[in-house]
Amino acid sequence: MKKLLPILLLAVSANSIAADSFDATAEKIKTALKSDIRTQAESDRDRNRKALQTLEFFGLRDDMKILELIPGGGWYTKILAPVVSENGEYYAAVGTGRISDLSEQPGFEKVKIVAEDAKLYRKEGERFYSLDASTFGVTNLDMVLTFRNYHNFGEEGRRTMNKLAFEALKPGGVYAVVDHTARHMEQPNSANRRRVDPVLAIKEIQEAGFEFVDYSDLHYRADDELRYEVGVKSVTGNTDRWTMKFRKPK
Repeated sequence: MKKLLPILLLAVSANSIAADSFDATAEKIKTALKSDIRTQAESDRDRNRKALQTLEFFGLRDDMKILELIPGGGWYTKILAPVVSENGEYYAAVGTGRISDLSEQPGFEKVKIVAEDAKLYRKEGERFYSLDASTFGVTNLDMVLTFRNYHNFGEEGRRTMNKLAFEALKPGGVYAVVDHTARHMEQPNSANRRRVDPVLAIKEIQEAGFEFVDYSDLHYRADDELRYEVGVKSVTGNTDRWTMKFRKPK
């Protein structure tokens, strides 16, 4: 028991340090969530999207150099950019048109748009997007995050996206991915077109060179039967989403 006690104390101490190291970041996330720049519609999604818990799971810290891939309307941008503005760096790549004006707002002066020549497009007859890009134009990142975007791409586009994320990250850097859940190995249909098989995602992301680190059930929804398109009234805002963390090997 005497030999075991120091080991237990060391483990407790390590956990305490890990928890404490997130405290400053957590406070900045909470402040960002209360910002006047966020619309009421964005705030209404807080309970469902659980930004604080999600970003803690991914290991975000306020001194990180991060890239948000396909920020869309900027729901996460308005949280991520202020959190790292003082001690870290925020970059956005691909599909950044709707956040381009954010840099004019206080606290968002350091937002940097990269890979501006990247093309997100659909080939004739295809329902999913392809990505024409050779680089994100930034390297040595601590984290690349993308939320509910993986489903937008066909296989070729997903593999390009994963490859570029891998190249942009430093060894040990984190690839943080969230998307709507599809049934394993279910054939494509109109109901699952904005859903992704998590097993397929793990396979593809590992094939890009990443290590699978962990998953979270933060966005597990038992009452989403995975039968309906995510925009259907009975499902929207309550979809089951997989939340997975990958790492570039050191």
